[in-house]
Amino acid sequence: MDLKLKGKKALISGSTAGIGYAIASRFLAEGASVVINGRSQGSVDQAIAELKASYPNADIAGVAADLAKADEVNKLLSQVPEVDILINNTGIFEPKTFADIPDEDWLRFFEINVLSGIRLARHYFPKMLAKNWGRVIFVSSESGVFIPEEMIHYGMTKTAQIAVSRGLAEMTKGTAVTVNSILPGPTKSKGVSQYIEELAVVEKKSTAEVEREFFKDMRPTSLIQRFAEVEEVADTVVYYSSPLASATNGASIRVEGGLVKSIL
Repeated sequence: MDLKLKGKKALISGSTAGIGYAIASRFLAEGASVVINGRSQGSVDQAIAELKASYPNADIAGVAADLAKADEVNKLLSQVPEVDILINNTGIFEPKTFADIPDEDWLRFFEINVLSGIRLARHYFPKMLAKNWGRVIFVSSESGVFIPEEMIHYGMTKTAQIAVSRGLAEMTKGTAVTVNSILPGPTKSKGVSQYIEELAVVEKKSTAEVEREFFKDMRPTSLIQRFAEVEEVADTVVYYSSPLASATNGASIRVEGGLVKSIL
């Protein structure tokens, strides 16, 4: 299927690894030009080199910027003043008991997971409205509607992303701009893979055993009973970024393996 993305320019925040990298790769496969982002120049350079090896004729650029910091967001915006598609993927997670989460962690999670996307959208979204075409996608999580008791601070930020996304969508009436949220479930990203591997060492089990027990004990409502692959999430993100998804706006699209027991 041709997603009609040739000639479109996409910025994917937090895209040197995991879901963000998979999204960047999928955009390139569709002929879009891509700007990737990571916190260090080394990680950006490495990701660009790997992507160029797969797509030697593709238009790939990168900006090293820590999007938790307003001045570094401004640096990125000065280097990339306009895009057709904004994918707000930057995010962190950390299992922690509610009583042990200090104010500093609540603020840090909000700034990285929520404000990073708000700051980028505040710049690019009006430009999309002005030219009457654009896509903004917040990579949220099923944790935004199915708050995990071991990561309440994370769930809070994912709910906030959904709210911001829907609010921006309300401003697009009668235009060819859309704003949506994508809600992945547990996904085998770089961070999750590391967490599972570390847990396997501590518990002296295989990673396969840890994964099975995670879904049995922590996410029993999952219908697929496994971690999603980053490519499965990326395929969904890129489709809803395309002209083919022009009738989907203000939506929260679930890619969570049936974990949320709701038909709405």
